[in-house]
Amino acid sequence: MLLHLRVQNLGILGDVAIEPDPGLTVITGETGAGKTLLVDGLRLIVGERPDPMAVGPYSDQAQADGLFETDEAEVGVTRVVPREGRSRCLVDGATVSTATVSELVGDLVEIVAQHDHLSLRRPSQVLSLVDDCLDEAGGSALDTYHEAWERLWALEERRRALGDDPQSMARELDLLRYQTSEIERACLEPGEDERLELEASRLRNLEEIAEHLGESARLATRLADDGGEVVSRLRKVSSLDPEASKVAESAESVAGTIADLTSQIREATEALEVDPARHGEVEARLTAIGDLKRKYGRTLDDVLVYAREAAERADDLASMADDADRIEHLTAEARREAGRAAGTLRRAREAAGARLVGEARDHLGALGMAGAVLEVRLEEIKPGPEGGDRAELWFASDSKLEPAPLAVAASGGELSRLVLAVRLATRRPISTTLVFDEVDAGVGGATALSLGRRLAELATGSQVLCVTHLGQVAAHANSHYAIDRDGAIATVRKVTGEDRVGELARMIAGSSDSPAGRRTAEELLSAAKAR
Repeated sequence: MLLHLRVQNLGILGDVAIEPDPGLTVITGETGAGKTLLVDGLRLIVGERPDPMAVGPYSDQAQADGLFETDEAEVGVTRVVPREGRSRCLVDGATVSTATVSELVGDLVEIVAQHDHLSLRRPSQVLSLVDDCLDEAGGSALDTYHEAWERLWALEERRRALGDDPQSMARELDLLRYQTSEIERACLEPGEDERLELEASRLRNLEEIAEHLGESARLATRLADDGGEVVSRLRKVSSLDPEASKVAESAESVAGTIADLTSQIREATEALEVDPARHGEVEARLTAIGDLKRKYGRTLDDVLVYAREAAERADDLASMADDADRIEHLTAEARREAGRAAGTLRRAREAAGARLVGEARDHLGALGMAGAVLEVRLEEIKPGPEGGDRAELWFASDSKLEPAPLAVAASGGELSRLVLAVRLATRRPISTTLVFDEVDAGVGGATALSLGRRLAELATGSQVLCVTHLGQVAAHANSHYAIDRDGAIATVRKVTGEDRVGELARMIAGSSDSPAGRRTAEELLSAAKAR
């Protein structure tokens, strides 16, 4: 719902604002006063293309601000149109693209006027309106179709997962089984490659290691012999000079360390086994692990992860292969069932379309279009989420004319009254704000009274804005705004009480002071309140 609309420097509008009521709000004024400019401001807010030529004379830019109430929250939208350059859009103060604005609030407003893109021109919208007129049996047929379509969709998804090429799936399954078997046969252990690399390095350099150990043992033995001689001499020194005993003790400690080192070198030499077979085993194992890394992962852990994922994929493919024949059979049966459900739904929609058209024609007659022809035409299409039908409204302004699609057959004023008639026929609550411009084109007298009553009826539980020249329409409004023009500037005021009587008198008699006009205005207001 639109809570607030402000327009600045758009054409002759200086700085004006309205706060539409939840029901019917009308905008009135003399011809050329700028009524439609308010609607143009609303167009800017919902993301329509701006016209820089419409920027007024009071600054270098025009601006429109709107505040909407949705189920979730309030949304504030601003559109700034400079005289030169690109327009800017803001949502709750943040700059966004025009596409974003259209996505956020474009569906919150439907503007009905000549050359506007109407929702009634969209087959999906017409189909939705037809479905709103389904009787209990038709509603059951719609539910049955939705259930059939959901089953078909789920089976089609499963079928797509199976793939269209069973041979390709079988080849993939064989490959995955070979790969997992190849990795499993290797009996890999985490970190095994690192341990084997260390062992391989030792085995590759065994001869050089033995040589260095032998030389180290020889040198360590010589050090031990020399160390013994040093200890013997220092002991003699300490016996002659007790103060040298510490030096002798240090020598004994060093000699003991050398003796231990010599023993460790001998043990390392004795433990060094030359086993050419083991060397070959380690090298072969590293080569095998390297081949697996080259195929399945940079590291051994990567190879193990690939093996686990490949096994899972193989299990899925095996299950799919088992399901393939059964899924194909079930899908074919579900497709037939969806087709049968679509046919039943089509017959229900044909009856609902006839009811919609019949009631809409009654409203059109009351709106001065008694000779109009309106048809709902259903075209059978491939079943989809909403059935197997494409719906379109066809129209002719007179029974002597051949009906044509609504998009090309109705003028602006006719479109407005058609929308009104169809909306009333469906009796559906409207979540969008409906804006009617030129709805009263070519209307007067009793038809104008009927038009006002039906707009008020449509606005029960919905928000409707209407730009009108007719006092008979304006009298039915919950909220009334009048646009006054003084030279090159127009202002907007909310009219209530005697001011409203005067505005209606001006619309009826050409003067707000006309006694006859004021009496008629009061009668209209009284009749509207009594409805």
